[in-house]
Amino acid sequence: MGDVAGVGPEVIVRACSDRRVRDWCRPLVVGHPQVLRRAADLIQPGVKIVPLKTLDDLEHPHDVIPCWNPADDEAAAVAPGVLDRRAGRAAFDYLVAATHAAIDGRVDAVTTAPLNKAALHSAGLPYPGHTEILAEVCGVEKFAMMLYLPSGPFIPSPHGLGVAHVTLHTSIRSVPGLLSPAAVQGTIELLARFMGGVGCREPRIAVCALNPHAGENGLFGDEEQRVISPAVSAASASGIDTTGPLPADTLLKRAVAGEFDGVAAMYHDQGHIALKLIGFDRAVNVTLGLPIIRTSPSHGTAFDIAWSGKAQADGMLEALRVASLLAQHRREHSPPSPQPNLKSEA
Repeated sequence: MGDVAGVGPEVIVRACSDRRVRDWCRPLVVGHPQVLRRAADLIQPGVKIVPLKTLDDLEHPHDVIPCWNPADDEAAAVAPGVLDRRAGRAAFDYLVAATHAAIDGRVDAVTTAPLNKAALHSAGLPYPGHTEILAEVCGVEKFAMMLYLPSGPFIPSPHGLGVAHVTLHTSIRSVPGLLSPAAVQGTIELLARFMGGVGCREPRIAVCALNPHAGENGLFGDEEQRVISPAVSAASASGIDTTGPLPADTLLKRAVAGEFDGVAAMYHDQGHIALKLIGFDRAVNVTLGLPIIRTSPSHGTAFDIAWSGKAQADGMLEALRVASLLAQHRREHSPPSPQPNLKSEA
């Protein structure tokens, strides 16, 4: 559910009320049922919300939205559109519980509504965002944030376009020091693996330069020669079709036109601005490197319009569709589970 003071509950109700979602998956909301009920009363009064005490109570009739609350009840008292530590704590608890459910195989994927980073911090949770929490809960060190635009009016490639980021939620000043050949190569590998997961058999990955004009042969910086080029060479040697480093301003335009399937960006805004400019409502945030599937719409909590009935669900719908696509691909391509040893179990 994300931050209950934001637009998350509204977009969840709109999305789960869309008949297409039932063709893709069986949705379960992790959050407070009273909050979800208020959101339904605001925009979809006919929707039936069914509270669950545990996941063992989960059923999936088509005319209801099941809602499991693994946290306390404080979130129900949070006012709309305001920063509140109780909302930050609840968003964290919802995310951790959903992640554990996915790790345990109780659910096939997790799609997150937006949380507010300041609310997290006010609750004493010093995380920059979803990505870092997910990585910690899943126990992984190699991970990346990616924005994914499916094929459509702006993306001619049949497999869409993924843009993954070598550094995440950090200051621009700190980016050069956080880059290393291993970090860049790791992002390239995660990106190529994801594109394979959506059916792109031989993904073409392009890598952004850090500096303007790719450093102009060292005139504007040497990160291209010292850090990025060695990573591109290593990725290419491993069998990934990799090109770069290329100036980001023209590279993103070429990728959108279909020349590349994936782009490794050096920092957050380098990739985010271009993709959000052309496909804000359809861009899906995907966390790479996790043992579970996690997607999210690319918008934030939007406190300025929260609980006014204005929030649209296009981003959440696309995030649910991509999560379902990835879950289906994983089922079809995962090795069969070993048969149980009935004698030992008995």
